[in-house]
Amino acid sequence: MSEGKVINRWLVVVGGVLVQLCLGAMYAWSAFTSKLTADPFKFTKTETQIIFSVGLVTFAVVMALIAGKWQKKVGPKIVAMTGGIVLGVGYVMAGLAGNNFWGILLGVGVLGGAGIGLAYVCPIAALVKWFPDKKGFITGLAVAGFGFGALIWIKLTSGFKFGPVNLSPGWNGLYGMGWTVSQVFILYGILFAFLVAIGAMAMVNPPEGWKPEGWNPPVGSTAASTGGVDFTVRQMARTSQFSILFLTFLMGSTAGLMVIGVIQLFGKDALTATGFTPDKANIIAGTAMGLFYALMNGFGRIIWGTLSDKIGRKNAIVSMTALQGIMMIAFYFIGGQEWGLYLAAAVIGFNFGGNFALFPAATADYFGNKNVGTNYPWVFMSYGVGGLVGPILGGVMGDAKAWMWAFVPAGVACLIMAVVAMRLSSPKAPETV
Repeated sequence: MSEGKVINRWLVVVGGVLVQLCLGAMYAWSAFTSKLTADPFKFTKTETQIIFSVGLVTFAVVMALIAGKWQKKVGPKIVAMTGGIVLGVGYVMAGLAGNNFWGILLGVGVLGGAGIGLAYVCPIAALVKWFPDKKGFITGLAVAGFGFGALIWIKLTSGFKFGPVNLSPGWNGLYGMGWTVSQVFILYGILFAFLVAIGAMAMVNPPEGWKPEGWNPPVGSTAASTGGVDFTVRQMARTSQFSILFLTFLMGSTAGLMVIGVIQLFGKDALTATGFTPDKANIIAGTAMGLFYALMNGFGRIIWGTLSDKIGRKNAIVSMTALQGIMMIAFYFIGGQEWGLYLAAAVIGFNFGGNFALFPAATADYFGNKNVGTNYPWVFMSYGVGGLVGPILGGVMGDAKAWMWAFVPAGVACLIMAVVAMRLSSPKAPETV
């Protein structure tokens, strides 16, 4: 499939979802944290979160500085395929590093994050052009694979057990078969490179001027709020809308990424403190992340995206961020009960997933459909900052046995930004020179 050729646009969706399923490895990190804090690795909780945070920061920086411009110049296929190769090489390198912290940091954190950063924006940039009539829904669907991917990669290590339901009876995952963390890293690296390459084959842009049958671009004042007015990165950065989107996404990503990074560790501490055995606590925490968080993370992207097409991007962002703030505060107080951990994981995952549908769609609405591939990576830089702050704050507070001072401040910050986001409105069209 070549650039500029009209194809069935749903093929691009299929390719994009396959790519994102592999990139969702980022959110499967909780499948490794408990193993990495035990023999023979003996990493501290903070060290496990440093690896995760470096991956998140590298993801955002590479996406902003390299992927956005590169995919605009050569098209999304080449960039996505390169990202898959880099991601795969990184995980294989981490596997070959054994129990060396710096080797895993370089492999998963630096190379893994860079590969995800290269590939991630490609489906979004292509699909906004193919679906200007359904931006919220399609961005949610495209990135839903990222959330669902975490479910797959986590459960492959432990078996597809979901509470009392066991979809893989007699099979306890790769770890149950005796696979080591290093061996899982190598297997995953090979799979990521292969599967992303397949999905990337469908990553093409529509011909210049193409539009869906029966749909016409908005004109006049409507164009300013539905992607009809294009801003450059510099023009976008001067607007208050960019600042509000950046800071709101920052707080939402800080909260969600903190929970992804430490839910296994916090869950074990909180549950054992209320009388659960360590083994039972590990199973419950693993189910909270591997089922409730991961599954609702994927559904949240589709549902929040679709809802935003109906109620408006601003209303969806405000509602989602406020709900996230309330649940982050509640998380500390209910996480010591099995039902509480499941409920909190589901709601936090649902809202966190919504970020990845709402913010690219809002970026396209306010700053133009055509330039979303170069503009959104700069909005997404907030995710990189959140990835640095959230998991490391969680890890440090976990080592200090002071979990409350991780979750409650993150919740309060979300509530503050929900109020600030009420000020969102369409930016004035940039001045032409």
